[in-house]
Amino acid sequence: MNTVNKTLALVALVSSSAAFAMSDFDTLDVDGNGAISQSEASVDAELMSIFTELDTDGNGELSKEEFSKA
Repeated sequence: MNTVNKTLALVALVSSSAAFAMSDFDTLDVDGNGAISQSEASVDAELMSIFTELDTDGNGELSKEEFSKA
């Protein structure tokens, strides 16, 4: 039974990591302008929680460089 619990925990961890990994820069930059707006970032709750911190120039968008620090 212990092995089953470990397997289930591993599956849950991989699933949650995969969901965040799918939110890469190019996927989030829906309009292809080279920046992620707050509107584009709103589909990723984790990114939205740190958006202001990552937006170091305060322009309301994340450049590829700013996003890479996430």
